[in-house]
Amino acid sequence: MKVSGFTIIRNALKYDFPVVESIRSILPLCDEVIVSVGNSEDATLELIKSIQSPKIKIIESVWDDSVRKGGLLLAKETNKAFDAVSADSDWVIYIQADEVIHESSIPVIQHSMETWKDDKKVEGLLFEYKHFYASYSFLEDSRMWYRREIRIIRNDKHIRSYRDAQGFRIYDTLTPTDEELLKGGRKLKVKHTGASMYHYGWVKHPVVQQSKRSKFYKLWHENDSTEKNLTESSEYDYNVVCALKKFEGTHPAVMLDRINKQHWEFDFDTSKKNLSLRESIVRFIETKTGWRPGEYKNYKLI
Repeated sequence: MKVSGFTIIRNALKYDFPVVESIRSILPLCDEVIVSVGNSEDATLELIKSIQSPKIKIIESVWDDSVRKGGLLLAKETNKAFDAVSADSDWVIYIQADEVIHESSIPVIQHSMETWKDDKKVEGLLFEYKHFYASYSFLEDSRMWYRREIRIIRNDKHIRSYRDAQGFRIYDTLTPTDEELLKGGRKLKVKHTGASMYHYGWVKHPVVQQSKRSKFYKLWHENDSTEKNLTESSEYDYNVVCALKKFEGTHPAVMLDRINKQHWEFDFDTSKKNLSLRESIVRFIETKTGWRPGEYKNYKLI
């Protein structure tokens, strides 16, 4: 079984992405890892080269910043990286620059890939998500956040990154149009790995988070009046949140040095719940039955 990995990154240092930790977390699973480095305003390319793994293959990309609809630019860049993986790979692992796999999940993921490698009905593999928020000690506890997504796919180029690169869809053509990428093809048929993805995209210094939010907002909006939709503060207010819970587990080992260097303070009373009526009802139903009404599912579990 041959496995490729791939990711995209731009301005990793400027926006404090844990991309080195992300890449290192999938290296034990992969025979190669494609890293597409976008034109950056910092030393992102040098940062990726510093990992010094023979498995890593770097490609350089120039992002088209005129693409400002629905996060489509992220999907287009993700597809570039996917297209660069070796043709003879069986599975392909996609990881975003703020996601990390725990080392304890490596055997579980390997077992899933081995188990379903020859069953062509299985087009992708699913992960549970842990969304960290504001610091490494708190998890999002709102049903508004997605709890599962596809992160391993077949090496089939009919599979394309969907919308803003959160997940994948499969298309009849190898070259779907931009509108088709936004609208979506067929949902992938997937099996669950039983592993979790640790998502750290909302753990940054408040100043950095606000700067990133302002920049990335423009990937979803075509007009130039984006700033009016953002707070005038130079720092992101992490206290504007529905609900959080304390994280009781262990972080991936590759993250420990970064976690120990956290240089801002955040605390939160987890008994505080700022929930809408709908969120309260959904939470009650899920607690009683395990079913989450109206859950977003970008996949078909088989």
